[in-house]
Amino acid sequence: MFAVLSPLRKALRPAAGLVTALALSACDPSAIGGLGVGGGNSGPKIDPNKPIQVALLLPKSDAQAASVAKSLEQAARMAVEELSGAKIELKTYDTSGAASTAAAQAQRAVDEGAKIILGPLRADAVNGAGLAVADEGINVLGFSNNPSIAGGNVFLLGPTFNNTADRLMAHARKNGKKSIVIIYSDDISGQFGRSAIELAASKNGIRVVSSEGYSLSVEGVTATAKAAAAAVAAGDADSIFITTEANNAAMPMLLNQLPANGVAPDQVQYVGLTRFDIRPDLFNLPGAEGVWFALPDQSSQTAFANRFAAKYGEAPHPLAGLAYDGISAIATLAQQGRGDALTAKALTRGTGFNGTGGVFRLTADGTNQRALSVATIKDNQMVILDPAPKSFSGAGF
Repeated sequence: MFAVLSPLRKALRPAAGLVTALALSACDPSAIGGLGVGGGNSGPKIDPNKPIQVALLLPKSDAQAASVAKSLEQAARMAVEELSGAKIELKTYDTSGAASTAAAQAQRAVDEGAKIILGPLRADAVNGAGLAVADEGINVLGFSNNPSIAGGNVFLLGPTFNNTADRLMAHARKNGKKSIVIIYSDDISGQFGRSAIELAASKNGIRVVSSEGYSLSVEGVTATAKAAAAAVAAGDADSIFITTEANNAAMPMLLNQLPANGVAPDQVQYVGLTRFDIRPDLFNLPGAEGVWFALPDQSSQTAFANRFAAKYGEAPHPLAGLAYDGISAIATLAQQGRGDALTAKALTRGTGFNGTGGVFRLTADGTNQRALSVATIKDNQMVILDPAPKSFSGAGF
């Protein structure tokens, strides 16, 4: 029995690639206790006529994350070259993938003159780096998307579940949806996703009929599909939100079993908190037709990927754009000749910045907002339903 079920359970864990990378930065259970909301006008004053010293903290010697670190560094250096209107001196520090090392390297970087820190990757490392330099007023732009560590002098560049949930829930409200059932994986990532959906639903006046969690096993997914279908019927829900990663083996099971249990996609709107376009083999499954999901502006992402490939001869890692975005924010503010360019007030400006996936802005609570398109699957093809806004003054936020 155990010999048979063990591989199946393993198959339901997040797959390699983008999912693994996001897990590194997003959902580390040890990353707790952020620095608190605020930041005010914290941050060092700079001489806009002199180069800004930026420390890039990366897990270069961590075998599991070295390839991500390489791509992040390449993107950051490409940004420094392309955004030549600002004088930036970029120095890289190896965190070895350890929070304690990240803290020590952050302190070392500041001692050597760094005015702002870009990175690290993992949530616990970002938290450690932020704590290490908080008393010196140095801000940290981390690559994590774990909101539990955001605030104070820590700002997150990683795309958050809250931002995605807000975009999708606003689209649902706009299209007349009023009640939802949530399916989530009963782990740290799934719990973050469920909370984000519940909060977004509350903001948009949409009723949550039920939240159904599944354990990472075939039996768990099967039982939850049945429970969710029953909840949809009993609560007359018009939508079903799924937090599961597209690359997780649970997703095709849900897209098969939910329709089989009576959740008809032509009657109940399926919505995915994560991107379906990264896995086209899902497109022909019963629950995939018509599903809604969010993704960055594709023209911006493609342009960045093409420039990166032309320069380095390989495609960027899916997280590489975060490093470019961090340099973009710093350079944009520095180009204005501002002595307060690296303060929290400047970093959280309302108009935001141009990033590799469209416009984005850092927020006072240390998280971020990113422009997202809403897409669907129609006849085995991805179709954009609502393009990503080009600024923060239009619809979509």
